[in-house]
Amino acid sequence: ELERAENLSLHYRSELEKTKLPSKYVAKSVKSKALVELVMRLSKIDATILLMGESGVGKDIIAEMLHENSIRKDKPMMAINCAAIPENLLESELFGYEPGAFTGAHKKGKLGAFELASGGTLFLDEIGEMPMSLQSKLLRVLQKKEITKLGGGRATKIDVRIIAATNRDLEAMIAANTFR
Repeated sequence: ELERAENLSLHYRSELEKTKLPSKYVAKSVKSKALVELVMRLSKIDATILLMGESGVGKDIIAEMLHENSIRKDKPMMAINCAAIPENLLESELFGYEPGAFTGAHKKGKLGAFELASGGTLFLDEIGEMPMSLQSKLLRVLQKKEITKLGGGRATKIDVRIIAATNRDLEAMIAANTFR
């Protein structure tokens, strides 16, 4: 009987945690509450997540909630807007670079967002705007959990949860061979 009561208590505690919403967020409609419940459940699973929706619906807030309620919450969350950074700089921002990798590079090299978010979360906003040349490098990161800096010859293992977001129709882009 005691074991049954403990299991029931654990179940209720788990159910309460699912719907516990930090005070800085407000969810009143049934759909919003259902979304929050889903986000809270997904935050406990350490997997790559793709958020899709129209501009202005709060994909960045959902990414923040996912990070704040995950096992990685005590580690950094980095956000990169793939549409806001010029294509020729995006690679060095994501992967970093070795000393002397290109003209104007810092003499000590630079850590990229993947390394800066080590142990935490990297939020890639507007992933549908990422150039094809970088998409293949990102696929390698997702598959192998390693990066190679610009000008570098060796791969570095990384431990980062990736949350990506887009307002684009990725399925149509894949069919048109404009997204991998």
